[in-house]
Amino acid sequence: MKRFLIHTMGCKSNQFEGSIIEENLIKNGMQKVTKLEEADTYVLNSCSVTHKSDNEALYLLRNAKHKNPEIITILTGCLAQIEKEKLLKNEFIDYVIGNDEKLNIFDFVSTNERLHASDIMQLETFNKTVLTDMSKTRASLKIQDGCDNRCSYCIIPFARGKSRSADIDFIIEQINNLSAHGFKEVVFTGIHIGLWGKDFGLELLDLLKEVEKRTKIVRYRLGSLNPLEITDEMLDFLSVSEKFCPHFHLSLQSACDKTLKSMNRLYTVEYYLKQIDKINAMFEMPFLGSDIITGFAGETDEDFETTRKNLEQSGLTQIHTFPYSIRQGTAGASMACQLDDSVKVKRASIVKDISAYKFKKFVEKNIGQIREVLIEKRPDKHDGKLKGVTRNYLTVHLNTDIAGLCNTIRQVKLTDYVDGKIYGELI
Repeated sequence: MKRFLIHTMGCKSNQFEGSIIEENLIKNGMQKVTKLEEADTYVLNSCSVTHKSDNEALYLLRNAKHKNPEIITILTGCLAQIEKEKLLKNEFIDYVIGNDEKLNIFDFVSTNERLHASDIMQLETFNKTVLTDMSKTRASLKIQDGCDNRCSYCIIPFARGKSRSADIDFIIEQINNLSAHGFKEVVFTGIHIGLWGKDFGLELLDLLKEVEKRTKIVRYRLGSLNPLEITDEMLDFLSVSEKFCPHFHLSLQSACDKTLKSMNRLYTVEYYLKQIDKINAMFEMPFLGSDIITGFAGETDEDFETTRKNLEQSGLTQIHTFPYSIRQGTAGASMACQLDDSVKVKRASIVKDISAYKFKKFVEKNIGQIREVLIEKRPDKHDGKLKGVTRNYLTVHLNTDIAGLCNTIRQVKLTDYVDGKIYGELI
């Protein structure tokens, strides 16, 4: 039996697809291993959101071939889709598999052809490959792929193609199947889930209404959303839902209007700050995450200072930030006034400090409160105690190792926040 090792990089959609790849290879008679020296085949499911992720992917493949010259190396994911033929010039890459083809990866790597990556921009329909893995506590369900936006910093639309939605009946069927297998929570993922339904003449809210009516899932949460896609009607609906977890992730990218315009983001800082205030007023201690890119082309010290002040004053909970990475083929790559990496990194460090402060304050507000916690199927690997996630996305460590509590929802009083860990007691 041939053995494979897989490494998946990047977003939740890519993680979901990495699990699909695993299942596809296992179903075709291969065995998954966890050590490179035990593998006959090495699969790298890549991300291409930054140069750093590209370089990391190539390093991992080169390293695999160096340590085991006989190993078969397969590069798939967004880097494979964008670069295609160029990648085959590397002697340490045996196969290049595109983003759509990877969902049935065994069919392509069992041929003599080394490159399988069709023109993803021509794809019109969502690939409804089903994940059957039931080992996790919170299930991910990919409901959408692709992106129709052309943000000037982003290469991903060219790696993922046009926005394509899974149909409602397929999604409902998958959720009900997950419920039947004991799952209490599902996380909706995609490349741009706010565009779900556009190809059907529907909106994301139409899907959420059907989820409420036609499924028995106890909890669901949403992936990243553009602030323009969070309408008052959606907030009114979600605020009275017993299934929705009050956890929002907003793809903001900057807190300066000038920079947002350069990025081709079609909203203002004033607009989304009001959205954040509205969400905080409508939900009880909602978790509000965000993305911020520092050092985009032309971002002056004054522009960044505007971003810094607005982020500090915002009602965000946590900020995921990273330095701007030039991606050839995007509008941003040809813009004037590109910044030194040292400036980008320094600004990212400042935003990370703001995020750490805001998250600490958010946790402190939750200490002493009773929260509904979904206890994970597996205990903490360090101390063997149970842990779980609140509806508002806080990981809580419990002072118990009673296995019978796994995959149950319990009322927990949050008691302490020590060394970056939140502790709680069962009620």
